[in-house]
Amino acid sequence: MIMTSKAAGGWRLKLKQFRAPVPLLGWLLGALGAVMLEHLVGDPFSELLGLPKIPVLFGALIMLKKPLLIPGALIYGLVIYGLPLALLGRLLAKPANLAAEHLFRFSKPFSVLIHVALLYAVLHAWSDLSAYRLLTLKFTLIAVMLTLSLNVINGYMGEFSCSHPGFMALGAYAASVFTLGLFVNDKLFGEALLSPALGPFLFPLALIAGGLVAALGALLVAIPSFRTRGDYLAIISLAFMFIVKSLLENLEVVGGPRGMSSQPNWANLPTVFGWTVLCVWIINNFVRSTMGKALNAVRDDEIAADAMTVNTRRTKMTGFLFAAFWAGVAGGLFAHVLRFINPGTFGIQRLAEILAMVYFGGLNSVYGSILGAVSLSLLSEALRPLEILKWIIIPLLLILVMIFRPTGLIAFREFNVGNLIKPKNGGQTED
Repeated sequence: MIMTSKAAGGWRLKLKQFRAPVPLLGWLLGALGAVMLEHLVGDPFSELLGLPKIPVLFGALIMLKKPLLIPGALIYGLVIYGLPLALLGRLLAKPANLAAEHLFRFSKPFSVLIHVALLYAVLHAWSDLSAYRLLTLKFTLIAVMLTLSLNVINGYMGEFSCSHPGFMALGAYAASVFTLGLFVNDKLFGEALLSPALGPFLFPLALIAGGLVAALGALLVAIPSFRTRGDYLAIISLAFMFIVKSLLENLEVVGGPRGMSSQPNWANLPTVFGWTVLCVWIINNFVRSTMGKALNAVRDDEIAADAMTVNTRRTKMTGFLFAAFWAGVAGGLFAHVLRFINPGTFGIQRLAEILAMVYFGGLNSVYGSILGAVSLSLLSEALRPLEILKWIIIPLLLILVMIFRPTGLIAFREFNVGNLIKPKNGGQTED
C-alpha cells in the first residue's frame, strides 16, 4: 500500500510537471522542433495525404482553392505543427524554465538575444521551404515596422495621420536612388560610382538616408499642422500623401509613372528581421521614455499638458518626425524586397491597409501593432484565392472588431520584454 501510494504520488508529481506553465523559451523550442519536422517529413507526408505540395500558409490557400483537400490540410497542420508544438512545449516545460531562470539571472540582455536568435531560427527554417513563404514573411515584418510607427502618431500621440504612404514612398525612392546610383549600372543613373562589392555593407546607410528624407518630408506636414489644434493634421497629411504621389509621377529623373526597378537584392531575411527587431526595440523604449509619457499627456489633455510645462508643439513634432523616419526605413526595405516601385504602390489602398492594422491590433500598444500587422498580413495572403470576396471579408472583420473592441484587440498594454523572457514559477514546478 505504501509503495502504491508513493507510485501514485510520483505519477501526480510527473503530471504536474508536465502541465507546468511553459515559458516563451519552451514554446520557441517547440516551434523549432515543428518546423524541423516539416523539413524532414513534410514532402512525403503531404503526398501521403494527397496534397499537391507542402502547404505554404498552414493549408489556408489549399483549402480555399480545393475544398476537397480540407481534411488533408487540417491533418497536415495538426500533425506537423499542432501536436509537436504542444508536446514539445509541455515536455520541455521544466528544462526550459530552468534554462530561462539561469539566463534571466545571468544577464537579461543575453537572455533576450537567445530568445531573438531562436525566433529567427524558427522563421528562417519555416520560410526556407518556399520562396512564397519567404516573401510573405519579409512583407509581414515590414508591415510590423509601418504599423508600429503609425501607432506612435495615431495611438500614443492621439492624432490622426494619413501621410504614412507618402513617408514610405520618400524612403523607398531615396534608398533606391542611393543604391542604384552608387552601386548599379542602371539605365536611369548610368554607370555605378562605387564598387558593387561595397553595396551590402553600405546598405544600412541607404535605409537611414531613406528615413531621414521621410523625416524631412514630415516637417512639411508638421510645421503647419501643429500650429493649430483639431483635425487639421488628417487633412494636411492626406494632401501630403497625394502631393508626394503626384510629384513622383511627374519626376522623370526617378522614372516617372513607370517607377524604378532592378534594386539590388540586399534585403535578405536577416537584414529585414534585424531592422524589424531594432525598430520594435527603439520604438518601445521611445514610448516608455519621458517623451513617450509626454505624448500620452498631450493625447489625454493638451491644455493640461501645456499647463504642466510640457512643450506640446515640440513633443508632437518630435513624435511625428520619429514615426516618419521609421516609415521611411520600412519603405527602403520594401523597395529592395520587391525590387520594383512606382508611385501607384503608395496610394490610398496602402493607407487603408496600414490604418486597418493599427486599429485592428490596438492603439497605444506595441503588442497590438505586432498582432495587427502579422494577423492582417497573413489573413490577406490566406484569403487571396477568394479574390474580390477577400475585400468583403476583411472589412467585415474590422467592423466586428470596432463594434466589440473599439480600441482594438490589445490596446493600452505596455510591452515588457522582461515579462516575456522570465521563467514561469521561477523555473520550478509546484509540489
